[in-house]
Amino acid sequence: MAQIRVKNEVDQLLQGGNIQFQLSVPRLVEKVLSRREGSLTATGAVCASTGKYTGRSPRDKFIVKEASTAGSIDWGSVNEPVSDEVFSRLYTKVLDYLRGKEEVFVFKGFAGADKKYRLPIQVINEYAWHNLFAHQLFINPSEEELESHAAEFTIISVPDFKAVPELDGTRSEAFIMISFEQRVILIGGTQYAGEMKKSIFSVMNYLLPEKGALPMHCSANVGREGDVALFFGLSGTGKTTLSADPNRRLIGDDEHGWSSNGVFNIEGGCYAKCINLSKEKEPQIFNAIRFGSVLENVVVRQETGTPDYNDGFLTENTRAAYPIGAIDNIVVPSVAGHPNTIVFLTADAFGVLPPISKLSKEQAMYHFLSGYTSKLAGTERGVTSPEATFSACFGSPFLPLPATRYAEMLGEKIDEYNTRVYLVNTGWTGGNYGTGSRIKLAYTRAMIQAALEGELNDAETVRDEIFGLKIPLHVPGVPDEVLMPVKTWANEEMYFKQARDLAEKFKTNFKKFTGVSSEIEEIGGPLA
Repeated sequence: MAQIRVKNEVDQLLQGGNIQFQLSVPRLVEKVLSRREGSLTATGAVCASTGKYTGRSPRDKFIVKEASTAGSIDWGSVNEPVSDEVFSRLYTKVLDYLRGKEEVFVFKGFAGADKKYRLPIQVINEYAWHNLFAHQLFINPSEEELESHAAEFTIISVPDFKAVPELDGTRSEAFIMISFEQRVILIGGTQYAGEMKKSIFSVMNYLLPEKGALPMHCSANVGREGDVALFFGLSGTGKTTLSADPNRRLIGDDEHGWSSNGVFNIEGGCYAKCINLSKEKEPQIFNAIRFGSVLENVVVRQETGTPDYNDGFLTENTRAAYPIGAIDNIVVPSVAGHPNTIVFLTADAFGVLPPISKLSKEQAMYHFLSGYTSKLAGTERGVTSPEATFSACFGSPFLPLPATRYAEMLGEKIDEYNTRVYLVNTGWTGGNYGTGSRIKLAYTRAMIQAALEGELNDAETVRDEIFGLKIPLHVPGVPDEVLMPVKTWANEEMYFKQARDLAEKFKTNFKKFTGVSSEIEEIGGPLA
């Protein structure tokens, strides 16, 4: 009954005279400018500022604890529970707030390019530029699809509505609340548009496994022969750079599902970091930022209207949102076959992981659960030396279910489709950060190309004695000594000390996973 009530209240809101429904990109741009929500840049893109929230606010994210979901959610610091009473009070306040607005913007579309697994969604926005963002990031319906569209999940985003923690049961003025029973996502108090995108990804991470599809935080592309590759990696590992290959077509840059049909993009657009963006280094992204695109927190030169991608005055987390169709070399629609190759990317600042190694299914599950990379000094306040960081499944903030559920699904699919998996270190060699040097991009590209083309399928390997990884002895275009980390260090004793230290960090991190087989738990090597 509560779900029916919520649906009826949303339907009543959408009957109001202030509703601006399914506006085109040009009309939304006009609204952004007339309402002074942003400015038009020399590229034709709209640029908006998100105020003090220049990134996601994970401490303000909640999932409503409801009878139907209480036993399945992995409750904890990532998935914090909130009562239905708290959600209902805020929901009522937010709808009353929107009824008093002169204009409210509504977008209807989909998440999921495979029609068998797609989720019909609607996005209700206080800001025109947020609605433009939704238009570009989610999948747009055809005219025929729009006529029969029935939303199964609704985002309601009200950045200027500030919660009062002592009255509303929140931690701050900002809140992101997901109700799986009511099929509603409430977002308020923050202007950061990425909350909408990632909330729907969290929803898909809950819904897809029930349909037998594995949701994945990765980029994907397809070769000329139809071979499919997935690239997993946290920020700074080179996922965007390495998956943008002129010889391969892009399926998507961030969120995918893997079903019995193959791989499909969850989104209809891209949300790229653009700090230090240049046409020379990333021409696809640079050229995609044109009319209809949305820039977040990019400094724009007043005299010319030109975006200054090198200026991080507002934040280092500057972003560009654009439809995937703005990229030339793409798969249309964004679906492909089963992955032939999976690449886990890590930027190891300790300089001890091999540049490339072949993984067994069990090793793949171990490193998928670990989701390791390094934070570097200066990337975050308080980080003064390299730090190991782990994010389960390379996307722990967006996993409503236990991480082991996703890892088990990955293992099953690797078995079923005979997928090859590689761990690629794009970090340091010859020593740790500050002593060694970053592995050359040309070498990394050569290793990935060899992996994708099957040149390493039967390659001779040697087992790393610390991490138990199988290291190829030869890779075309890469000096043999580069492949063996210990051989690149001047001090072999220091290498083994650093390697054992990192192995211990893997071991400590892995203790949080329960119900994992001992075979997988011990994969990290003698110490891990």
